[in-house]
Amino acid sequence: MLEAWHGGFAQDAAWPAPAKLNLFLHVTGRRPDGYHTLQTVFQFLDYGDSLGFTLRTDSEVRRMTGPVELAEDADLVVRAARLLQQAAKVQQGVEISLQKRLPFGGGLGGGSSDAATTLVALNHLWQVHWPLNRLSKLGLQLGADVPVFIHGQAAWAEGVGEILTPVDLDEPYYLVITPACQVATGEIFNAPELKRNSPPIRMPQFLAGMARNDCWPVVRKRYPQVTEAYDFIGKYAEARLTGTGASVFAAFANRADACAVQSQVPADWGSFVAQGLNRSPLMMRVGQLGKK
Repeated sequence: MLEAWHGGFAQDAAWPAPAKLNLFLHVTGRRPDGYHTLQTVFQFLDYGDSLGFTLRTDSEVRRMTGPVELAEDADLVVRAARLLQQAAKVQQGVEISLQKRLPFGGGLGGGSSDAATTLVALNHLWQVHWPLNRLSKLGLQLGADVPVFIHGQAAWAEGVGEILTPVDLDEPYYLVITPACQVATGEIFNAPELKRNSPPIRMPQFLAGMARNDCWPVVRKRYPQVTEAYDFIGKYAEARLTGTGASVFAAFANRADACAVQSQVPADWGSFVAQGLNRSPLMMRVGQLGKK
């Protein structure tokens, strides 16, 4: 799928940062440090951000292009590059170009995916050659979703999202809709009404449809725009919320069916159609490099 990646850079330079979907999300508890324990299934999409990297002879890390609403020093791509540079004692710097396609506050993992791609790309370009497990532990410092993007395999996830078991899932086409709002993850996880005691389940229960997103009742109550988008897509297929939203999605057997529904999406909502992938476009890129 890499050759179909819609990035803004030449294909020999582009590094994909794919979106993810949470196919369900159970909150099973809360640790003393405030983090929540979860069960979820991650699957990737053949759609996302793109990054380009140009090595420098000095040690400076700079973001050359990126979202203007996000300060350079606060951007996870810059933080990821500096974290690896310090941890691996790298003397080189880098210039990073980020083409942002995934919405902020959408629950699609855009920031975490950008950080993971930065770590994986610079692990190669800086010739650090850390194994993925070591890189994943470093990435966890940046966010709980970063490890799954580093490993690049669809996964059953537990803990805070970092205990990963690869899974092999159907790869349908998804219509993803993002209404004109952002959902703050911290707000949802700190909501008093959030259910935090879902009993653990196993993969057969998920496959049998015995799973949900525990964040959905909170989001539905607080974000009417998300509710509207959820109810819209629910007229055509089973609607689901990814992460804490704001994006909602539904699976379709083929691209044509998904695109037919997309053509009915209100103009002020963002939407795209993408195929679910069990192996991320980032790992496909790494695999191609390994064959050269």
